Amino acid sequence: MSDCCSSSSCYSQDTLKKHHCPDCDTRCSQVSQTTILHHIKHAWNWQDKEQAYYFCGTASCDVVYFGRDNSRVTQSELRTEVGVKTQSEQSVICYCFGVTYGDARTHSDIKDFVIDKTKDHSCACETRNPSGKCCIKDFPS
Repeated sequence: MSDCCSSSSCYSQDTLKKHHCPDCDTRCSQVSQTTILHHIKHAWNWQDKEQAYYFCGTASCDVVYFGRDNSRVTQSELRTEVGVKTQSEQSVICYCFGVTYGDARTHSDIKDFVIDKTKDHSCACETRNPSGKCCIKDFPS
């Protein structure tokens, strides 16, 4: 179960660590190797190193994950579509409950449902969401 949306865990030291994407130069947040392993194709072939890794959510950038050494994992190397990069109506916004951007735009109560479930610790954002973070901030306004 997750408490990724509680104020104490969202702002922990680990989530405040940032690094610039080697391709688009966007400042990106750290992500765990566990999160990467849950989204990468053929995880058993991934050459992870003892270093910090980061998530790039910039739509125009093909890089999804990168290491402090600027090693890269691109969208084609993932088994999961990264919804924040595509933002089509069919793209997933909430990986814990399978909510798409279209669902969120069509049903105004879905965001409240997701908020309630995260308060109940019924989510697993740290591994299910490619960013390793809670999806609430990604919902359309």
